[in-house]
Amino acid sequence: MREHLQFYIGGSWVDPQTLRPFDVIDPSTEEPVARIALGSAADLDRAVEAATAAFETWQYSTREERMDCLARIVDIYERRMSEIAEAITLEMGAPAWLSKAAQAPNGAAHFKAALEALRDYPFETTQGTTLIRREPVGVCGLITPWNWPINQVAAKVAPAIAAGCTMVLKPSEMAPLDSLLLAEIIDEAGLPPGVFNLVNGDGVGVGAAMASHPGIDMISFTGSTRAGVLVAQAAAETVKRVALELGGKSANLILEDADLAQAVKGGTMQMVLNSGQSCNAPSRMFVPRARQDEAVEVARATAEKVQCGLPDAPGRIMGPVANAAQFRKVRDMIGKGIVEGATLVTGGTERPEGMERGYYVRPTVFADVGNDMTIAREEIFGPVLCILPYDSEDEAVAMANDTPYGLSGYVSGDPERARSIARRLRTGNVHVNGAPPDLSAPFGGYKQSGNGREWGVFGLEEFLETKAVLGGA
Repeated sequence: MREHLQFYIGGSWVDPQTLRPFDVIDPSTEEPVARIALGSAADLDRAVEAATAAFETWQYSTREERMDCLARIVDIYERRMSEIAEAITLEMGAPAWLSKAAQAPNGAAHFKAALEALRDYPFETTQGTTLIRREPVGVCGLITPWNWPINQVAAKVAPAIAAGCTMVLKPSEMAPLDSLLLAEIIDEAGLPPGVFNLVNGDGVGVGAAMASHPGIDMISFTGSTRAGVLVAQAAAETVKRVALELGGKSANLILEDADLAQAVKGGTMQMVLNSGQSCNAPSRMFVPRARQDEAVEVARATAEKVQCGLPDAPGRIMGPVANAAQFRKVRDMIGKGIVEGATLVTGGTERPEGMERGYYVRPTVFADVGNDMTIAREEIFGPVLCILPYDSEDEAVAMANDTPYGLSGYVSGDPERARSIARRLRTGNVHVNGAPPDLSAPFGGYKQSGNGREWGVFGLEEFLETKAVLGGA
């Protein structure tokens, strides 16, 4: 079993103030595969002190210096890509094909996107005789989740470096192995000591202390809406900047003129990707009422072709959900759907056939779902699709917007018509006809899906303050 009992602080691997071992569990076997140490407020203090000292000089680093650092990180990251993919599969159960095709490459892609955003970014502009400067926020606390671990870590670390900030990263204690590899990569890349620091820990021991720490100027958090509210509350006393990327209950509107079979199949497969553990998953599928039966059959056939298996199995299998708590939650939510009267089309609360161990959930499809049902209101974060019928596009848009969330959305149909519908959705991004993500475009949510934006130039600007220098010209 791997042991990683140190933190990366001030450019060195250091022992925790008090050793609190914590087992990292392989969700495909329910067995421990690594052991880390959980940090404390004292460990965080040490990391913040290192980041504060480093900021004194790093804030004045040149664009070229930061670009060189990012380029070296990309080179080393790509050399160690297979290690990162293996770590992600081990720690959170993403099947090997997904870790290799998306999970690990997304980390490198965010560093490349930050490098490109930095290349020509106008840190200084003039307005008459006034100079407008964009300057680094300062010391940043970064708190990341377990579902797309290196993706969310890189989406924060890369723009923070590009902006000239220093940082303390607390990855999820459930999936810390890829972040430890990133610390090794950053160390090899020669980032000045204290610019990047890593302290493992849980929300109680490190996350809460980070949010309230007077030496941290900004918190960037990705996770559940419930946890995001607690972070914002803890941060309020020190009036630090807070960027939140939270939960979602994204609507997938299939219009009458869409290729229904293609759209339903694509939406179902997108829903079960990463075992449904994506904050922007298209979990509510709206279909014309007259074609609901047809849509249900396509979704059923698609879901039933999905094979569950061990993460290292060949082919495009679906792996387990990431941990025991999530396993219980997803199955409880499926049970609520049945009790509240939705039609269980396929799947259910039982484990997939032949999977007696591991946190495996059957790909599940519900039909005849009312938008007031629990499974339509709350984020399930598992491979569970809800199909909701509609009678008009206005009704579909109204139901899509009738949610406390607003992270993502999906529309299929005539491109012009679909884009018109997309303009009416109260959500941070909308995919038209299966368009893939654009890492240079802003990513973030409306309403209880958070505030602020990540990715590309928009992500860089989250880590910048604005200063006006009047006169002198």
